[in-house]
Amino acid sequence: MKQLTTLLFFLFVSFHLFAGKVDTITVFSTSMQKDIKCVVITPKNYKKSKERFPVVYLLHGYSGNYAGWIKEAPQLAQKVDELQMIIVCPDGGYYSWYYDSPVDPKMKYETFVSKELVTHIDSNYKTIADKNKRAITGLSMGGHGALYLAVRNKEVFGLAGSMAGGVDIRPFPNNWQIKQVLGDITTNKENWDNYAVITQIETLKNGELKLLIDCGLGDFFLEVNRNLHQKLMQMKIDHDYTERPGVHNGAYWGSAVDYHLLFFKKVFGK
Repeated sequence: MKQLTTLLFFLFVSFHLFAGKVDTITVFSTSMQKDIKCVVITPKNYKKSKERFPVVYLLHGYSGNYAGWIKEAPQLAQKVDELQMIIVCPDGGYYSWYYDSPVDPKMKYETFVSKELVTHIDSNYKTIADKNKRAITGLSMGGHGALYLAVRNKEVFGLAGSMAGGVDIRPFPNNWQIKQVLGDITTNKENWDNYAVITQIETLKNGELKLLIDCGLGDFFLEVNRNLHQKLMQMKIDHDYTERPGVHNGAYWGSAVDYHLLFFKKVFGK
């Protein structure tokens, strides 16, 4: 019992000695006229360091919020120390899908994340304000959002990923409140076609983005991810694609995020 207590104490001390700092900040969105909360994770040596850091933006899924990632992947506080990067987890709303909605003018999450938030982070933190040192990824709705935003804002993001992402929304017209953002598919089919990742990538040229996409073998988004992979192959767009055991849950993306951060770190280092 004494040995177990000693081990637990050692692990507790080690975590705090080598873990980064987790802060919650509020950023005002001019486009939506409201305050939006975000988690920002900085390395332990951030304040003392004279160096600037690359940034990874992590997007949460449907019904989630800004605090979701730090709960489902608590290792992030240590990963920023290990990989020497800043992680930003914005609140994307309950069901925004990270769109500037064509039917709801009050919903402008593409503008917020890719313009307002990036500008705020670069203005207030020691970042490397270069698209090749700025990555974006996420889970489920956030996986869709990360690829969607990166493809549409290639001057902002140089790297993008998706974990179990809903990369083609059209097979799911009645799910996850997407119709509240795009309108009903029967009367707004053009919105659904134009706002899907799998159609947005048609504007992509090889080398414009470093891409990492993965999905679990038991995930209901597996087929749309396979379709995206095949389309990227046909377009001759270089990308990393992985299928691993797992379903659509926190255990999957809580593990997958480690691979995304390592992938980004390797590209940042080039």
